[in-house]
Amino acid sequence: MGSCVGCHVYCIPLPRVALHAKASSLSWQLKTLHGALISLNQLLSNHKTMSNHAQVLGEPTETTTSLVETATGAIQGFRPIKQIHEHLCAFHFYGYDMTRQVEAHHFCAHQNEEMRQCLIYDTPEADAKLIGLEYMISENLFLTLPDEEKPLWHSHLYEVKSGVLFMPRVPGPIERHGLDKVCKTYGKTIHFWQVDKGDNLPLGLPQLMMALTRDGQLDEELGREVEKRFGVSFEKERAKRAELTGPTHGIHPLANGGGKGLIPKLREVDCKPADSVPRVFV
Repeated sequence: MGSCVGCHVYCIPLPRVALHAKASSLSWQLKTLHGALISLNQLLSNHKTMSNHAQVLGEPTETTTSLVETATGAIQGFRPIKQIHEHLCAFHFYGYDMTRQVEAHHFCAHQNEEMRQCLIYDTPEADAKLIGLEYMISENLFLTLPDEEKPLWHSHLYEVKSGVLFMPRVPGPIERHGLDKVCKTYGKTIHFWQVDKGDNLPLGLPQLMMALTRDGQLDEELGREVEKRFGVSFEKERAKRAELTGPTHGIHPLANGGGKGLIPKLREVDCKPADSVPRVFV
């Protein structure tokens, strides 16, 4: 033991090996702490992003309600919901206003090989808002639609080839197989909840939504935020998808609103009385 100069505390000299081990341990702890701080910062950033969405009006779910939901969840089948097999993330804009763009998470099920039906949420989180619906059909089915119906449908070719439509966390080869089919389809989308306005309930008329069809349309800030949150690069995805092809006959000129904006209108009419409905007797 030795006494430090200027003090009366006796210290036990540590071997150099022990000092090196302590230094290595301290370095590892600092790196671990640094990594934890980065993760915490990302978590807070994501929480801040999510908290920007308006909270839904209403009282918190009661314990009794949760218990009932647990029971019904164990008893009932929920077969339509269990058919959902695919999660697509993309962007929609209002059919009459391209400046109003929203992140749209599609949870899709196949009716058959030529038709998907998708529930659309504003996020992929457990508390996400159900904001709309989308039906996706093949080119063959689209061509059977009346001409007055076709403008209500949008193409998916640009979304897929540009990389802005993707399947979160799905391995590349599997995603490519799915997107090869999506880029040949047309979609009809209705949103009921205008979350971009901060509405905390689904207010107003249902809105016809459209999809991006060329470069320069996507809101850059919204795009960067989604890329960061999901760890994707639209440019890298674009390069990987160069070989994908769209509808056999090209994009139909009447699709995508026929090149014009479309807005829903509410019109008051006389309501047909119940006694005018023909009755069927068996």
